[in-house]
Order: sequence, then structure tokens, then C-alpha cells
Amino acid sequence: MGAQGYASDDRNEHVRIYVNGQFFTRSTATVSVFDAGFVLGDGVWEGLRLVRGNLVALDDHLNRLFEGANAIQLDIGMDRKGVEDAIRATLAENDMHDDVHIRLMITRGMKKTPNQDPRFALGKPTIVVVAEYKAPNPITMKKGLKLLTSTVRCSTPDVFDLRLNSHSRLNYIQALIQAINAGCDEALMLDQRGFVASCNSTNFFILRGRELWTSTGSYCFNGITRAKTIELYAEEMGVVQQKDFTLAEVYSADEAFITGTLGGITPIAAVDGRTIGDGGTGPVTRAINDSYLRRIGVV
Repeated sequence: MGAQGYASDDRNEHVRIYVNGQFFTRSTATVSVFDAGFVLGDGVWEGLRLVRGNLVALDDHLNRLFEGANAIQLDIGMDRKGVEDAIRATLAENDMHDDVHIRLMITRGMKKTPNQDPRFALGKPTIVVVAEYKAPNPITMKKGLKLLTSTVRCSTPDVFDLRLNSHSRLNYIQALIQAINAGCDEALMLDQRGFVASCNSTNFFILRGRELWTSTGSYCFNGITRAKTIELYAEEMGVVQQKDFTLAEVYSADEAFITGTLGGITPIAAVDGRTIGDGGTGPVTRAINDSYLRRIGVV
């Protein structure tokens, strides 16, 4: 199922979901049709990973969450410890310790009427924590993913700042639909100038020789796994270039991979029908992935 796929786990049918301080089953966990998140995607979110009892990069995720909420003037209604406590309470409620992906969602809450104006919000945010057992699919790591370059471009900060982890994701969904319809797994997206920016739900890297290239970050969401990968490669393996590069340079890359919270580091087999490298997991991608898994405590 592409970059967001995972190994199926029957335990997920019985998880209990946190909604505004209470726990509900999957079938009874709901928010109002007047909720700002439902009405117009007015909210911020984070995806976190639990590995052997450790919430990976928790501080980084909370930093991004509060920065995003501040940018859209959304009062979360609790401090960092309160948010962390809600996450940990959800894990405790479900007796979860490993191979868990957590979706933390915070919206502006109930509105008096379904419109765009934040002044119609009734005051309290909606806070939801969904924790599910999600281990990366081992077949994906072995075979790699196929990408299609979408006609949908990443936006400039004056149009929509992609550093905001906003509930509004329609442009990314449009790009992914194009990729799915072409038989691919994920969409590669360009910036307004035609340089490679990112994928629809992940960040994108290529290897040329021993140099690791990724975009400048000016026109894409700056993923936390992206930052950790840049840091790791620079410390252990070689030169990292955050730079503008084109599709022609992607097609002739030695290896390519994507990064994200759920999948970690996932190899790319082909882009726009062009096989990348040997069309599977290259040796450097494998080495980076092994090092990353050690760092987050998987191995």
C-alpha cells in the first residue's frame, strides 16, 4: 500500500482512542460535524513512533506541534507535559510498548456554525490520540517503491507554508491519486521552479556517488526523520547536499529513498518508469537504514 502501508495487525480492531480526555472504541470514537477540523481542516497534527517503550524524537514532535499551533493561533489548552501525558495515557490504556504509530490530532474545536471564520469557534480545542500497531512492511523494504512525478506542485510559503503540519492535505491527496492511477506508490512533487521538492507524504533523497542529495527544504515539509537522516549521514558516511536538483539528476541517481516517521527509510525502485540503480534496496540505502534503526532502538 505504498509509503503509508504497514503490516496488518488484528490487535488494531480493539484499540481504544483518546478523545478530549476520554477513551472510546474504534466504532464509538467520534467528533462533531461542527468541529473545525471536519469543517475546513483547521488544525495541526503529529505522527509519532513508539519503539521498545521509547517515543522516538518526542521533543522534536512537540516543538513542531506547538510551533504550528502558534502560527495559526490555535490554543491547545494544555502545555507540553499535558500533551505528552495524553499520549502516554493512550499507550497505557492499550498496554502498548513497541511497534506503535501514534496520530495526535488537534483542531480548533467545535464551531457555532460551519464556516471559515475562527471567531465562531466555541473555545475548546478537540484533541484526539489514535495509537495503532504498525510495523513497516518488510516486502516494501526489500522491493522498494515506484514514484510518479505529479503535475501538482508544492506551494511557496506565501501560498501555503508546508512547514505547518496542517490537517489541510488536499493538494498532497491529489498528487497521490495521480500516482495511484498510474500504478505507482507515491507521488514525487516539484517546486514552483521545477526542482525536486518532496513526495506527497515523505521526504525524498538521492545518492550520486557517495554524496547524499535532498531538496533545500524551502518548498516542502521539513520532516523529523529527514533531519535525523541528514545528521546521521553527515556524521557516519559522507557529504550531504541540501540543494536544487532536477528530474534528470534523479533518473541517473545511483540510489534513492524516502523518509518518514512510520516507514523510517524506504528504498525507491523506480521514478517515472526509470529504474533507479539496480531497482531495489541499494547498499548505501541499506547501510543508512541499518544505522537509523540502531539509533532509534529497533535493533
